[in-house]
Amino acid sequence: MKKKRCAVEIPRNEDFPLWYQEVIKLADLAEHSAVRGCMVVKPRGYALWERMQKVLDSKFKERGVENAYFPLFIPLEYLEKEAEHVEGFAKECAIVTHTRLEQDENGKLIPAGKLEEPLIVRPTSETIIGESFAKWVQSYRDLPLKINQWCNVVRWEMRPRLFLRTAEILWQEGHTVHATAKEARDFALEIQELYADFAENYLAIPVIKGEKSENERFPGAENTYTFEGMMQDGKALQLGTSHYMGQNFAKAGGIKFLNKEGKEEFAYTTSWGVTTRMIGALIMTHGDDNGMIIPPRIAAKHVAIIPVLTNAEKNAEVLDYCNKIAKTLRSKTYHGEAIGVDILDDDRRAGEKAWDAIKKGYPLRIEIGARDIESGKMPVSKRTKEKQDKEFLSLSEIEEKISDLLDDIHGELFRKAALHREENTIAVNSLEDFAKAVKGEDFPGKFIKAGYGGSKEMEDKIQKEYGVTIRCIPNKQPENVDDCIFEGKKAPVEAIFAKSY
Repeated sequence: MKKKRCAVEIPRNEDFPLWYQEVIKLADLAEHSAVRGCMVVKPRGYALWERMQKVLDSKFKERGVENAYFPLFIPLEYLEKEAEHVEGFAKECAIVTHTRLEQDENGKLIPAGKLEEPLIVRPTSETIIGESFAKWVQSYRDLPLKINQWCNVVRWEMRPRLFLRTAEILWQEGHTVHATAKEARDFALEIQELYADFAENYLAIPVIKGEKSENERFPGAENTYTFEGMMQDGKALQLGTSHYMGQNFAKAGGIKFLNKEGKEEFAYTTSWGVTTRMIGALIMTHGDDNGMIIPPRIAAKHVAIIPVLTNAEKNAEVLDYCNKIAKTLRSKTYHGEAIGVDILDDDRRAGEKAWDAIKKGYPLRIEIGARDIESGKMPVSKRTKEKQDKEFLSLSEIEEKISDLLDDIHGELFRKAALHREENTIAVNSLEDFAKAVKGEDFPGKFIKAGYGGSKEMEDKIQKEYGVTIRCIPNKQPENVDDCIFEGKKAPVEAIFAKSY
């Protein structure tokens, strides 16, 4: 039997991490930087991030959130104000200790001008933003305060994986202040819902909404709400989080207000964020052994037009027709954005250009040669289908069907990912079955659901003995929860266990 040709040398089922790296390379998304632990996001990768920014920014503003910017550097004393927070981030911090460089007697540059107090390169901005909020909030009339910033953070990471774990992270972080606990918690949950909707309706990634366990909770938060996706290797990926802080950070930062009765009280705060990790999630959820597949609602470019230039006398006519199609499609919109079109008009053979478009994940390909112009029908290929699968359409049909074709691709990607998760999620009601599932040959390819009622110490023990963590306690709980498989007592919740990125 003839072996099927694939663009990626290492199939997913042979070495998923190497496959992941190869897909990023073939799609020309990013590369490792000369600075250890950091990455260079190339234009094709950054276009995805820009599209994500645009969609999310609009959704934040619909909820009254405004954008601002806060310093990259945080005084050490600020981080120390919230004990649990500093403990959670201490080992990840990058620290600035000097103000300038000078040359020694050999002409070598050395640090000079030592700072009296070191500055932390922000790992997250609760403490520095809280300092401003304490000045901005004086009365109940100043609330709620809803601020977001698009920025970078630094968390010292020496074992990088492009888009998943790097020392410098591109993200957004939202921070809000509220007069009541209910209002703050409701807003944190509203953001979780917003994120999950974005994951499913733009990224085509089915997610499980839930709350993090005590061990996995954001340092200093009272509740951390997450949305978790299953990657094709069965591992979980936390796509983002929303935190209800209670009054912890308000007390640490002095965020107080006069209520309607004229009494001073501490406010309630939230914080929430997503990162370029979502690009990694796209790759690991939808990519195949031919490379990247970009969900059309998040794609910067939806269509690759491939001129078939085999006849010198007809080539100019073919290129003119390609430009006509591109102009027609660019005049159309899809989910509020003009349809993006690339014409691959270089001198490579048409087959090479088609493979290039496949590897880069364009949702649709249209190949046009002289015979296609004569027939009035052009081969249109979906990235979700085999390379040879084509639908022949006229220009008017393409114009009419383009949005439906793109929505079909989104639906196919979502259904496939949802089926994969369903087929690889199991429920267990005994420790024996749990151990068997975790140590099975196909693990880590499973989500495991089980009753749970343990402590933080129990979580540590589970991770040490079985190599898995509680990914979340789903918002949607079964009517009857099995007993805790670790302690044999009545369990208050069902939890999902898995290996994770």
